[in-house]
Amino acid sequence: MKSVADILNSKADADVYSINPSATVFDALKLMADRNIGSLLVMEGALIVGIITERDYARKIALKGRTSLQTPVREVMTAAVMFVGPEQSTEHCMALMTENRLRHLPVVDEGKLLGIISIGDLVKDIISEQKFIIEQLERYITGQRE
Repeated sequence: MKSVADILNSKADADVYSINPSATVFDALKLMADRNIGSLLVMEGALIVGIITERDYARKIALKGRTSLQTPVREVMTAAVMFVGPEQSTEHCMALMTENRLRHLPVVDEGKLLGIISIGDLVKDIISEQKFIIEQLERYITGQRE
């Protein structure tokens, strides 16, 4: 069973993008589009104060007739950010994300942000692990040796 640290170490792009709570939602959307990501941590210095996602924009700006050019991130971000430690298992994270309908989880160790994992990162890892198990079972069944 892999840990969150293993997932972070295997990511091709481990950069974590963030934005200040006083920035506009438009600025957040532009950064997400430029980086091809679906969320940004909202940070004041090294402190995580929230997270803003494409879903926040759709539900709290577009559907409510607000404007992203004038609305600060702090007004639409999710302030109660769930996070995990690097020792957490991928299974624990998958359950947490599924139960809470989350797509992104920051990874924090002793108050320090280490990275962020997405549901896509976990699915990719699970598929890779299952593929490996299937290959091993096929070798066993057919009597092949390495």
